[in-house]
Amino acid sequence: MSEELVELTGLTVEFGTTRVVKGVSLTVRSGECVALVGESGSGKSVTARTLLGLTGDGARVKAETLRIGGRDATAFTERQWREVRGTGIGYVLQDALVSLDPLRTIGKEVAEAIRPYRTASRADIRKRVVHLLEAVGVPEPEVRASQYPHELSGGLRQRALIASAIACDPVLLIADEPTTALDVTVQAQILRLLGLRKRTGTALLLISHDLAVVAELADRVLVMKDGVIVEEGATEDVLTSPRHPYTRELLAAVPGEHARGTRLSGTPGVPQRRGEPGEIVIEARDLVKTFKGRPAVREVSFRLRAGETLGLVGESGSGKTTTARLVLGLLDPDAGSVEIDGHDWRGLTRARKRELRRHIQVVYQDPLSSFDPRFNVRRILDEALHVGGEPKESRIDRSVELLEQVGLDASILERRPLSLSGGQRQRVAIARALAPRPRVIVCDEPVSALDVSVQAQVLDLLADLQADLGVAYLFISHHLGVVRHVSDRVAVMKDGRIVETGDVESVFTDPRHDYTRELIAAVPRLPDPSRAAVEEEVPA
Repeated sequence: MSEELVELTGLTVEFGTTRVVKGVSLTVRSGECVALVGESGSGKSVTARTLLGLTGDGARVKAETLRIGGRDATAFTERQWREVRGTGIGYVLQDALVSLDPLRTIGKEVAEAIRPYRTASRADIRKRVVHLLEAVGVPEPEVRASQYPHELSGGLRQRALIASAIACDPVLLIADEPTTALDVTVQAQILRLLGLRKRTGTALLLISHDLAVVAELADRVLVMKDGVIVEEGATEDVLTSPRHPYTRELLAAVPGEHARGTRLSGTPGVPQRRGEPGEIVIEARDLVKTFKGRPAVREVSFRLRAGETLGLVGESGSGKTTTARLVLGLLDPDAGSVEIDGHDWRGLTRARKRELRRHIQVVYQDPLSSFDPRFNVRRILDEALHVGGEPKESRIDRSVELLEQVGLDASILERRPLSLSGGQRQRVAIARALAPRPRVIVCDEPVSALDVSVQAQVLDLLADLQADLGVAYLFISHHLGVVRHVSDRVAVMKDGRIVETGDVESVFTDPRHDYTRELIAAVPRLPDPSRAAVEEEVPA
């Protein structure tokens, strides 16, 4: 293949009467990482899939130029596209659990990527599979090759997916949101792995809404909005001196140290309204929970006050979600206790538990999975209001009031969740959680699946609701920038224990535990605009 592996000019893609990509041009060279950034619906993934001949059924694709490895791809047959996939271009998707076949072992999945292009014995293919898994950092590759996707962690599944993508040594690797759902340390490992592929000459096309990840890996950035590339350039130039208002809006919406205490959406930098913490609403004492002889939570204790946010961070398997389920009363602890407003879950009757559960609600990462797909928004809220004891005659008015509280209007009451955007669904989930007028909301990865600008709107909404209602949040997230932005205090979990806790700024600026330092060091960061400004002022 030529040094210029991809040459694309004037790409337009239409589905029916909707044009989703409008005149996009880009190039990707050997050993280079080019990032496509923008919100959902901006055309990033459609552009990437077009480079694989996988635009989708019913798509009308036109391009002035589409050359892949020096070959004119505008006239490729399906057979020619199949030859390009795998050998010329590898593809890594965001959700490895969905992308990998649940009925095949990891070894068979990787072997499947090898077989169409190599005439080799089973033994040789098996050796190649183990070598590939080892190359992407999978421990005990012989053992893992015999396991199914559900038996692996998110990080190991993603590595297996990368092993499949590089099985035939493609010269271009397309990575579509490859780290979005991963813990910060696993994300760092995947980024190092992709960076290593880049250094060995593989070209990367990275699709991401995480600008810090882009800063870590990309040489050039193209910013897409409504199917158009609105800005492009060297990564540091775009991220430190953005020219287009949309790029500036994306950067302003990134949570972190610089934005703490201020709004991220609307007019960024405006101070948030904050109240003073009130009385204790949750007290967890020495919680212990074991599953099949394996301790998931070990002697966990914390307090949460009204109007306060406690961030709970740690890797997958650290015990965060089990702790949340104990707090919600969905699991009984083997030892220890949880008190809600001074009432211990353990000694309550079923009726009293049901009454107390109104005071503590939950917002999940994926609201679509937590809604009944047959229900419209009106019925979703009506059910929550019924549980909260709202009289039937006032539920419609209260539903409209709840929607207004979360920035929506009554026009969506008859719509089903599938017809709503990700941000709208999360707002409905928050409205549902608010319906019983809770004292506490457990937020379990509530923004990790959202674009940066939608994430900013939801985080500002949560802050406004806390200021208005005095609600307390137990905020669980693997995104340390988000946790630093929203939390008053933070608790760091590892192997079922809280290894460090304290004021959020103290923990982030002066971490005491080695594991906390490891987490913070793994966080990708945006380049510092002030440094770029200083460098511009220094004469050559």
